[in-house]
Amino acid sequence: MRDSLVVLFASLVLAAFHGSGMAQTHSATTKAPLRIGVVGLVHGHVEGFFQHNLQRSDIQIVGVAEPNQQLFSRYAGQFSLDPKLYYANLEEMLQRAHLQAVLVYTSTYDHRDVVEICARHGVHVMMEKPLAVTYADARAIAAAAQAGKIHVLVNYETTWYRSNHAAYDLLRDGAIGDIRKIVVHDGHRGPKEINVHPEFLAWLTDPKLDGAGALFDFGCYGADLATWLLNGQAPDSVTAVSQTFKPDIYPRVDDEATIILKYPKAQVIIQASWNWPFDRKDMEVYGQTGYVITVARDDLRVRLQGEEEQRVAAKPLAVPYDDPLSEFRAVLLEGANPDVLTSLETNLIVAEILDAARTSAATGKTVRLPLSN
Repeated sequence: MRDSLVVLFASLVLAAFHGSGMAQTHSATTKAPLRIGVVGLVHGHVEGFFQHNLQRSDIQIVGVAEPNQQLFSRYAGQFSLDPKLYYANLEEMLQRAHLQAVLVYTSTYDHRDVVEICARHGVHVMMEKPLAVTYADARAIAAAAQAGKIHVLVNYETTWYRSNHAAYDLLRDGAIGDIRKIVVHDGHRGPKEINVHPEFLAWLTDPKLDGAGALFDFGCYGADLATWLLNGQAPDSVTAVSQTFKPDIYPRVDDEATIILKYPKAQVIIQASWNWPFDRKDMEVYGQTGYVITVARDDLRVRLQGEEEQRVAAKPLAVPYDDPLSEFRAVLLEGANPDVLTSLETNLIVAEILDAARTSAATGKTVRLPLSN
């Protein structure tokens, strides 16, 4: 039985389509670089971007737009950025830097403004998750993208987990039967507790700029994964409970949230928390005849009908879907299709789920979808 699982799993993961992290190796040494600008420096993920990507040959950073020049100076000193890259605002950078695309590291609230400005200039956008703080903003982003004929992609860390894509392939092969339940766990001890930079903490704990607290910060991962696993289907209803266990640290936003998504023949439970005793991003997918549980980035626990549980390592995934920048460049310069997890279509559904979850948590009532316009 072990051999049958290994053969099945190997055949699936070798065909896997997507990637495993921004710091992967690349085969782009002979390709024309994608000219990108960085918009905003207040999102802590920008530090990882600079740390892992400044030496890449497939992208060229041609500008950084950030109103806080002291913040730019901090990153310039840390990563030896050319002072000439600095622009005080996005419009100035778009007019002078000859960009093809931007990477957005602003608050979530500012995503709409960034996309609407970039769309007027025909400049493509990749932003950090989630897409928007409201479903109305998400629809406005989609309208601007369509009018400007630009791509808008949303980057999630979990998009690049081999384990998630291996689970997806097992599901699509019918190895565990039709989905009946998905449980997604995401979060950490809390942004204050893990010592995020003060400019990041300031907007993460602002309900206007972040949309909520842990509900949006980590609830978005489960909504994204569930929409992907369920073939782009939106849930029939959303029920959510949010609480603040640490009001002395997070007086304005929740730090604990549970979201339940009801589908015709499946349930999804999203557990988003700033109270986990350790960092975690994992999920459990239960079908009619088996289950698959992801273990961090690269491993799975799998049990099929009539067999014992086995732990299996996922295989590397295919270029250009092996990290966000490789995908972004391939979509813009080579005509590749966006990954479903990063796509605007999927993230419109994510935004609708999060907006409904916030309303449900505030009112104590289940919210039915679709939301009224």
